[in-house]
Amino acid sequence: MAASPNPEMPHAPEFSLVRRTIYAILIAAAAGVMLGRILAVTSVDVELLERQRLQEISKELEIRRADYVARGVTGKRLEAEMARIEEALRDRAVLGRPFLSANDRSRWCTVRALVEPEMRVPGAPYAIDRVIQESRWDTIDMVKHDGHLYSSKPPLFPTLLAGLYWAISHATGWTLRDQPYEVARSVLILVQWLPLIVSLAGLASLVERFARNDWTRIFVVAAGCFGTFLTTMVVSLNNHLPGAVCAFGALFFAVPIFWDGRREAWRFAVVGLLAAFAVTFELPSLILFVVLFVFLLRLSLHRTISFFLPTVLLVGAAYFYTNWLAHGTLTIPYSHRSENGENWYDYTYERRGRVIESYWRNPVGIDQGERSVAMYVFHSLVGHHGIFSLTPLWLLTLWGIWFACRSEDRRLRAFAATVAVASLICLVFYWTRDLRARNYGGLSCGFRWMFWWTPFWLLLMAPALDRLALSRWGRGLALLCLAVSAMSAAYPTWSPWVHPWLFRWLEYQGWISY
Repeated sequence: MAASPNPEMPHAPEFSLVRRTIYAILIAAAAGVMLGRILAVTSVDVELLERQRLQEISKELEIRRADYVARGVTGKRLEAEMARIEEALRDRAVLGRPFLSANDRSRWCTVRALVEPEMRVPGAPYAIDRVIQESRWDTIDMVKHDGHLYSSKPPLFPTLLAGLYWAISHATGWTLRDQPYEVARSVLILVQWLPLIVSLAGLASLVERFARNDWTRIFVVAAGCFGTFLTTMVVSLNNHLPGAVCAFGALFFAVPIFWDGRREAWRFAVVGLLAAFAVTFELPSLILFVVLFVFLLRLSLHRTISFFLPTVLLVGAAYFYTNWLAHGTLTIPYSHRSENGENWYDYTYERRGRVIESYWRNPVGIDQGERSVAMYVFHSLVGHHGIFSLTPLWLLTLWGIWFACRSEDRRLRAFAATVAVASLICLVFYWTRDLRARNYGGLSCGFRWMFWWTPFWLLLMAPALDRLALSRWGRGLALLCLAVSAMSAAYPTWSPWVHPWLFRWLEYQGWISY
């Protein structure tokens, strides 16, 4: 006779397939995140070092004061010298700042120039001549024309941010000079973090349509949360994250039009607005805009002309008008870089009494450009900045596109083929640029010019995941891809403006040298 079970002994839990799926996917993503942070760990404590330097200022001032008094310096002259020395010591002592690179500081400089009265240059509202004179506000992402310095970034985005900064400043009294962390973090939360969270919710909604099983749906959302560089970019003001959000938003509102026959006027207007904004952030997303425009014209000529185009024209007018206000021309600074003609990147400027040459006269390191186009293609795909080597999740997308193009659903076939062809065109565009532009995005965590494709590629991995979910080996392979991708996204622990872990490893091995 079998012994009766001990009622005090807890029964072994029976995990459901759904729970096991969630656990495995989240653990894989967390493993990659933790590994990335381990690889990037360093013992430097900037805040502690800064506090120590600030605490030593009073002692240093006492020594300097005694020295000046011993030399006979007294009265107003002594106090003026002490004030000058204290300011210089504080400038050297402060190490931290919420602006992580020349790239984001360039945009922040424009924001300050537009909002802070003492930073304005008469007759040149977008000029940043005065801003860059302040400590820790230097940037190499500048151009010069008509005797003034300007951010090299298109001015529409900083103009919109200036409106937000103005509202925050008037509501709280904060300024970017005196409360940079409070202002910067508020703007990043509102402009980057919140839209990305909304996009992830939209991804969860759309994947319900594209995937056939729960394992795939959970995996795609987990990949969006942990396995891409969009979350890496959220800590720094940049155009790639807003570009991805706008492009995905256009897709999100366009899907019901194409799949469900929804023809509400507001949908056409929103798709036009978001698609146009995507182009202002990422010029190659013009491909997406053209595709949406053509398909919407075929579905409803009247609604496309009456509602889609007006919002597009509104954004376009704002883009070119702000560029005209800033630079007196409709063309953006990037187009004024001729070797034999006008070159806004070739200049000298004065900062704190020192004449400085433009960085772009003699760029160093990776900014010199990859001389071999073949090598550039290799490293942008599977090398040190490789789309597939750093984020092997996109190998699943390639497989997913293959299956989607063979689907019985003609709309899914059209979507997959469009994304595949447009992605390739975008890559070829960057591969065929001149030497100066073949720099992998400069000092960056990945091949950042393709980051805006992230939401599209996440959705199109679903057909492959549906098949991998049927076997233990298939799920294991997908989880490994997720873990490596999460590791790459987590490696830039403090800033996205660092080289990828694979770049550092190849450099350590002596296999690359820039």
